[in-house]
Amino acid sequence: MQNTKGLLNDIKQHDKIAIRVSSNSNNNLSEEVMQMLIQPHRKANYFFVFMENGSLTHKADLNDLTITNGQLFFVLPNQIHSVPAQKKDDIECFKMSFDENCLSLLPKQFSFLINPLNSQIISFENDARQRVKILFEILNQILNSDDDQKDAEIILAHLNALLTELNNAYFKNAVKGKAEPNKIQKYIEFRIAVEAHLTEQYSINTIADNLSVTTNHLYNIVKEFSGVSPKEFITNRLILEAQRKLHYSKTTIKELAYELGFNDPDYFSRLFKKSTGKSISTYLTDIQDLSGH
Repeated sequence: MQNTKGLLNDIKQHDKIAIRVSSNSNNNLSEEVMQMLIQPHRKANYFFVFMENGSLTHKADLNDLTITNGQLFFVLPNQIHSVPAQKKDDIECFKMSFDENCLSLLPKQFSFLINPLNSQIISFENDARQRVKILFEILNQILNSDDDQKDAEIILAHLNALLTELNNAYFKNAVKGKAEPNKIQKYIEFRIAVEAHLTEQYSINTIADNLSVTTNHLYNIVKEFSGVSPKEFITNRLILEAQRKLHYSKTTIKELAYELGFNDPDYFSRLFKKSTGKSISTYLTDIQDLSGH
């Protein structure tokens, strides 16, 4: 399993900002890089595909996700990702990558980038879709120009506008439906707390106290958006992280258990099998069969 850390710096289109935007006509990555991306790899940066025409199927954490006309697909850092192996002549799309440092230069945060609603595909209403297309076109034009002095301020301004459109579209259906905005915000805060303290395995009471809600209220919010209890959510997230680590590292079961905050490797092994239906050794064998090694 390859880690793409450092790859974006090799293929970025600005000397100071780690960002890359391309279309069908200028996606001129080397064969070596493409072969790396076709294989499952641990993502070190944010990655987006906006599909104008046609359809493509990407894998994110080994799940197939198909995007069609007018949709956008995104992958987050640390996810296991692989791109389609075969090029299609009948598709038109934009691709964009940037890292955390680039994101930190923007004037606001974007909650959709922690994917609180567990949906990595965004659909747009017609007007928003046209604006998103225009913003991709502008960024693509700037970053692929021959100008050696690409204006960082202009690039970041358009990136900020684009991510604002994506953030609004991501949450629009949730706000239209039964979900209340304040519930979504609390769920986002819960997700952030889990990610920030994942291996510390904070108790549900501690997280609820930090979010200034009761444990019952937190339970109801997490259950509404994720379908599971807060405890189950954290367990599922830990097991997902274990699966990711098993894909790209050669750590022992004991080391992996300790890395994820488990004091008892045997308990961790039993929990992994209960959650995935496979023992860790069987899971590793399946990975090797998939990779052909």
